Amino acid sequence: MRNEKVFNRQKFGMIDIVIFICIAMFIYLIMSPGMQGASSNVNVKISTDLNMLPYYALRSVLRMTAAYIISIIFTLVYGYIAAHNPKAEKILIPILDILQSIPVLSFLPAVVLGLIALFPNGTVGVEIASIILIFTGQAWNMTFSFYYSLKVLPRDLKEASSVLQLNKWQQFKKLELPFATIGLVWNSMMSWAGGWFFLMACEMFTLRGRNFRLKGIGSFLQTAANEGNTKALIYGIATLIIVIILLDQFIWRPVITWSDKFKVELTQSNDEPKSFVLKLLRRSYIVQVLTEKLLEPFFTFIGGLIDKFISNMNKNKGVKNEKAGKIIKIIIRAAAIIVAIYLGFNVIKLLSTLRIRDLQAVPKAVLFSLLRVIAAQVIALIWTVPVGVAIGMNRKLANVLQPVIQIIASIPATALFPVVLGIFMSVLGGLGFASIILMLMGTQWYILFNVVAGAMAIPEDLKAATKTFGITGLKKWKTLILPGIFPYLVTGMITATGGCWNASIVSEYVNFGGHSVKTIGLGALISQATESGNFALLLMGTITMCIVVVVINNVVWKRLYTLAEERFKIEM
Repeated sequence: MRNEKVFNRQKFGMIDIVIFICIAMFIYLIMSPGMQGASSNVNVKISTDLNMLPYYALRSVLRMTAAYIISIIFTLVYGYIAAHNPKAEKILIPILDILQSIPVLSFLPAVVLGLIALFPNGTVGVEIASIILIFTGQAWNMTFSFYYSLKVLPRDLKEASSVLQLNKWQQFKKLELPFATIGLVWNSMMSWAGGWFFLMACEMFTLRGRNFRLKGIGSFLQTAANEGNTKALIYGIATLIIVIILLDQFIWRPVITWSDKFKVELTQSNDEPKSFVLKLLRRSYIVQVLTEKLLEPFFTFIGGLIDKFISNMNKNKGVKNEKAGKIIKIIIRAAAIIVAIYLGFNVIKLLSTLRIRDLQAVPKAVLFSLLRVIAAQVIALIWTVPVGVAIGMNRKLANVLQPVIQIIASIPATALFPVVLGIFMSVLGGLGFASIILMLMGTQWYILFNVVAGAMAIPEDLKAATKTFGITGLKKWKTLILPGIFPYLVTGMITATGGCWNASIVSEYVNFGGHSVKTIGLGALISQATESGNFALLLMGTITMCIVVVVINNVVWKRLYTLAEERFKIEM
């Protein structure tokens, strides 16, 4: 590892103040359609008939797939711009911090009621809303992973791309995307797990006293839990596990095996990951023909178009109309100021309706939730780091445990709440402590998956060097393992922090069997405000959560990541 400074450390400045001011305006903007109300003809009945499970599972997988496609496109575009444009980076990364800290329930008013207003007939509006809500549970950690991978790209690889005179598209295709692939794959798996976690909330929810339902495995589990139908709940969880196993074997295991070729190393591992599905696909004539006759020509054609487009852009750079550009910038800034003033006025107007007792409850709720988040993070670190390193550095162990953790991580913790809540509450003395375990069940995987990705990305030649010099035990952890996984670990901690705060909305306020169990916390406050339609309190709670998460990220995690960029960058 070379001790090299990559780029200047960013300090808290005026841009951060502006962004904090914009938080309130942004959240008000996404909530405003919901405050106007909307009509809908949606009246879907969720059956707990076991024969419906395959159909419901298919519906949920299709929603998850649609959300993932949107997430991967968002990740590549957003992460690339943030990594390559210093001016945009100062705005986009804090915005990403804000987005990952906004709870799913805070998106409900705008996303759900706004889309229902556009599609008043049938379930189209709710379907699109559900996909967007799942997207908000998938995209952020993938984007962080891709962005940070681009920031720690080895210098010699950048120099090689310059020597070869690769244009931006070629550099992205041949260098940046391959280098980021391992982290992106593991974070994609985590994104799917995160999508399953919030699936129940995205397929079945209450807003302003109105019930919204979509047919899917999430709504099936929620309905079974509400009815106290243990048999249906067990079969629903079993079906979900089967779906996860199938996805792991037919999608993720082949992708992990394929992505191993993108490791930056000089010595090839003798124990490479294996996938019988990928082996079968590589031996398949049909797949070979489709690849050679359809996929390769298609991607070559698309790549050629992009190359041509970028070449034309480079040629026309010098003939841009600077005057027109300045006029456009002035118009955009003027429009932004007008919108900001309008939204700011409405934010103040809405917050002015807050009752004093609601306002007084916020600081106490923040304190209790913060303590739970810290406790959950500490517990997660204690076990995820050693286990993640063991999995990432031992292929045989990874082949056994990777499907297991994928299955466990993908089971919605909310589906298990009715089963385990009684045990937790009796043992831990109430939901106050039990909610820590519930938070942990949904967010520890962010750290684990990133640690596994970091351990897998450690070059084999560095492992061989430590073995040659007899470096073992704590010294090996200090000189190889911790420096190697550190950027990935910090990425996991950043996303896990936001995930913990998001998980608080379902762990501090739990509905099952027609009863509500709650404790003091910011998540419970937001959940209650959403259910009752108290938009002023919902806005206040969401703004508070965003500010807390962004402050923690800037004070703690961003400084640690700057350390990772400066000291623990792999150079070949």
